Amino acid sequence: MRTTIHPTTEGVLNDDAGSTVRRSVLPSGVRVLTEAMPGVRSVTIGYWIAVGSRDEAEHQYGSTHFLEHLLFKGTRTRSAMDIAAEFDAAGGESNAMTGKESTCYYARVLDTDLPIAAEVLTDLVTSAVIDAQEMETERGVILEELAMAEDDPTDVVHERFSEQVLSDHPLGRPIGGTTAAIRAAAREDVVDHYRRWYRPEELVITAAGGVDHDQLVGLVAEALEGSDWDVSGRGEPAPRRVGDVQTIPVREGVAHHRKGIEQSQVIIGGRGLAAGDQDRFALSLMHAILGGGMSSRLFQEVRERRGLAYATYSFSAGFTDAGYFGLYAGCLPEKVDIVTEVMVAELERIASEPVTAEELARAKGQLRGGTVLGMEDTASRMNRLGRAELVRGEFVDISDSLAEIEAVTAEDIARVARRLAESPRATTLVGPSAQA
Repeated sequence: MRTTIHPTTEGVLNDDAGSTVRRSVLPSGVRVLTEAMPGVRSVTIGYWIAVGSRDEAEHQYGSTHFLEHLLFKGTRTRSAMDIAAEFDAAGGESNAMTGKESTCYYARVLDTDLPIAAEVLTDLVTSAVIDAQEMETERGVILEELAMAEDDPTDVVHERFSEQVLSDHPLGRPIGGTTAAIRAAAREDVVDHYRRWYRPEELVITAAGGVDHDQLVGLVAEALEGSDWDVSGRGEPAPRRVGDVQTIPVREGVAHHRKGIEQSQVIIGGRGLAAGDQDRFALSLMHAILGGGMSSRLFQEVRERRGLAYATYSFSAGFTDAGYFGLYAGCLPEKVDIVTEVMVAELERIASEPVTAEELARAKGQLRGGTVLGMEDTASRMNRLGRAELVRGEFVDISDSLAEIEAVTAEDIARVARRLAESPRATTLVGPSAQA
């Protein structure tokens, strides 16, 4: 079942396959969504803010990711050690993730420890101190994180490809910021970014597992009353991010980034599909056939038949108003030319010739299995609620997702592949030679 999520919709969004999805909007504008899974003794809870690296002003580059670190460093009532100790004492796991369009702080705990998780997460999201000394310490930690990523050639080629295919658009900026931006980040700019985005109307709380919806709403309301946020008035949830799909200029041709490594990393690709595109299920099946597993065309042709690379695959990234796709391989420098030729030939073949019935059936089985198995994890369901609220404004249950997969035809896959193959093409190469 598909359920459209209107800004003020409350009540049951879905009641299927043994789980119940509910949504409430607090008077302050905070949204709470839960999926109760009978028989599950754990809960994954996430606090979402619809701010990512694309939303940073020029003088705030890297601030979103900086905040991901700083919010765990202390609040008005808790030190960084207090936050860590409370989660450890509950036997829980806590972390955060920053994307190009959203940030999430989350924890996985026993159902009996949900009150602790809700209280601590509310505290760190609403009442962070952003201490000057802690910021200096964490600046060093983030610089180490960036350096670690720069030492991983696979990370480097994906980051450089994103920059190349998204050109000068804000989506093309690195999520973690650059070394120069982090070194230059001023506390007042990071604090301004925090105050701009971390507000009741922007907060979405999602939880899945052994959770009682009414209990969680009560816990959140109580925690907010004791926070640094003013929740005394009435507020409306912030509008979802919207935007017409953009034709972002692609920096065509080869961008070579020399690095003293033994193997070359290469990605070739271009514009893809936005997150809400109606062809997204066909795209997922196309990737399963083209480069999504050991039976995929890329794996079989590049690795198994020709022995040109150890790793090769295809991928996509979708955002509100844009997207990109790529074909990846890691190979010896002297093999870059032939590897890219083979990958492009496979892309053009899947765009021009219908996939076989056997390939289609195998891909559908792979995607169905991945969908169902993924939903047996409380973190996956928590994330699904967050995406439904922030991105699509629509909750799609597993049964309907499986039906969408089953409905895709060979012609649907060829059509979406043609959309990708006809896109302006960029090649990103990281390695010791300029061959491509």
